[in-house]
Amino acid sequence: MIRISSQQIFSGGINRLQELNTNLNNTQQQISTGKRVNKPSDDPVAAARILKLDQELSRVETYQRNVDLADNRLKQEESALASSIDVIQRIRELTVQAGNGSLSANDRRSISSELEERLGQLANIANTRDASGEYIFSGFQGSVQAFKQEPDGSWTYQGDEGQRVLEIDDGVTVPISDNGKDIFVKVPAAVTGEHSNVVTANAGISGVKVVSEADLSAAYSGGFPDDISIQIDAGGNIIATDSQGGNPPVVPSTYQSGEPFVVAGVEATITDAAPGAGDIFTLKVNEKQSVFGTIENLISGLNSIDKTSPDGQAAYDDLVANSLTNLDNAQESIILKQTELGGRMNAVESTKTFLEDSSVYSNEIRSQLQDVDYAEAISNLSFQSFVLQAAQQSFAQVSQLSLFDRL
Repeated sequence: MIRISSQQIFSGGINRLQELNTNLNNTQQQISTGKRVNKPSDDPVAAARILKLDQELSRVETYQRNVDLADNRLKQEESALASSIDVIQRIRELTVQAGNGSLSANDRRSISSELEERLGQLANIANTRDASGEYIFSGFQGSVQAFKQEPDGSWTYQGDEGQRVLEIDDGVTVPISDNGKDIFVKVPAAVTGEHSNVVTANAGISGVKVVSEADLSAAYSGGFPDDISIQIDAGGNIIATDSQGGNPPVVPSTYQSGEPFVVAGVEATITDAAPGAGDIFTLKVNEKQSVFGTIENLISGLNSIDKTSPDGQAAYDDLVANSLTNLDNAQESIILKQTELGGRMNAVESTKTFLEDSSVYSNEIRSQLQDVDYAEAISNLSFQSFVLQAAQQSFAQVSQLSLFDRL
């Protein structure tokens, strides 16, 4: 015979009521929070998977912030470069206008004045700042103004040659900045000539221009030399020697004063040089010139060159021609950078789409594991409430029973 004491009855009843009440409270908590798993004990396996999914979502959110930052920086740079191309195009139009031989001195001064305004506009674009106030073209030195105007009016680069990169996914980085030196300063300059070793005072070199880019590239496929020296020997032959030690052919090879000749695709004309006099003329074929320097030289030339003499007219024509070449090179340099930016922006956009898809997928899985089914939870709550009430009534009746009632 099993004996059941009153204490056992009370203890069992209370434990059962506590159990039912706990289940009811858990269901109420699920409904109020909308989560099926509120603590690990609710579902240990699901809780572990939810924790990993939370970590994954946190990682994705961090990279999404980086993607947004990269996208904003690249779009701002792209906009600045587009604006700079517009300014340079207007400067080019003014340069073509300046080449009109019928312009008066006042007309040239008027063009020079607008060029000064456009130069300042271009400098403002090159000194663009981001939302945090940093200069986007200063390399790593974001707090340093990219281009500063010196007391003589020239613009010089103040930043470094660094390029910032940002990680936008595991193992995926993208450059988010470009230094102004590579874009605005290291611009290939027009080929020019100078009388570098002067023996004959009235000798000069003029009309220097590239007439065959294919020939120039073919002559120096491994990289352009810094310069090509031109001399005329005692026999009246034109001898060319480049800084790499080579001797590119000259056509025609016999010197005639005032007659053009071609060296590796570069045409030039030497005048009044006595054969074998020891004069050396230098063709600068690998020079770099800041786009600011090009505009500054153009402004200076418009204001100072006297076109009344043949030499002055020739110098003016060379100035206009070289300026147009340099401006075209500057535009090409910026367009190449825009193309590079487009590739980066495509990479950022692709990564952004991937991260969004990953976030949606992870959220769906987490929702399946964590979110409560309200219809089921409310049904359970009603059933648990009914069971608890029945248990409470049963316990109340049983607790009133006593052996002494039967005596």
